[in-house]
Amino acid sequence: MADYDASRKRLDEAMDQHGLWPARSPWTRQAVADTPRHAFAPDQLWRWDGHTYQPIDRSADPDRWAAEVYGRPHDAAVTRITDGAPSSSLSCPSIVVDMLDSLMLEPGHRGLELGAGTGWNAALLTWRAGPGQVVSLEVDDELARQAKEHLDGAGADAAVVAADGAGGWPPGAPYDRVISTYAVDQVPWAWVEQTRPGGRIVTPWGRLGHVALTVAEDHRSAVGWMQGLATFMPARGTPPASSWPHVRGTGPADDERPFARDLHALKDDAHLIFALRIHLPDVQISTGMDDDSVAGGLN
Repeated sequence: MADYDASRKRLDEAMDQHGLWPARSPWTRQAVADTPRHAFAPDQLWRWDGHTYQPIDRSADPDRWAAEVYGRPHDAAVTRITDGAPSSSLSCPSIVVDMLDSLMLEPGHRGLELGAGTGWNAALLTWRAGPGQVVSLEVDDELARQAKEHLDGAGADAAVVAADGAGGWPPGAPYDRVISTYAVDQVPWAWVEQTRPGGRIVTPWGRLGHVALTVAEDHRSAVGWMQGLATFMPARGTPPASSWPHVRGTGPADDERPFARDLHALKDDAHLIFALRIHLPDVQISTGMDDDSVAGGLN
């Protein structure tokens, strides 16, 4: 049997070592400690082997399964593959607590989550807001069922509704806090309408990262700022990103020449990456590191 306590301790210490526990929201560390990720993970996870996603079964290889659940702070655990691509995951702990910090959730707040997934994030929200204060929507009926099962098993009193998050959930409105676990290109106006004036909305936006918005007192707008640069899975139905052939064609290049500029900035300079994502929203930047250089690609 896998040693979950040791795995959880290693992850907690790695988060601490890299300064990833939010100083403004110390409650997140205790919430994560009280809400173990493995209690929300399905028995089969998926890992990229360089060519395709390979399954990791809890019963066949419990240690490897546990290592996937409790990886590094910036590692997500893929929980579902659809058409060869990840469609659901246990988000990486560093981003989860960063978004919870941006949400500025307080005890007693009424919260709406869009994208229940495994139910882990809803459990963390409930830990802070209190029993019966959180409603989580999930467009996939089976994932909604599993999320509710995980929440009930963990003793977290949160409602799970099988519904498309784009329309919010009017029966539970108004909400003090709204958080999405998937990326949108435009923030649905329904989320603003269902959030009380002065309330906050935190959502991943495009391929940029997540934004934190505050609803205006006149309820006619919501304004805020970017909080992080992590990329999230898009809302269901979002067209897939362009592939290399769309950019390069299938024949030989018309022109080839050395690229003399240092590519480290594409890997390390968050300000440059942010600016490129704003000015070139359809371009995806990828980098790889070998022993003596950085290789980059634009898609």
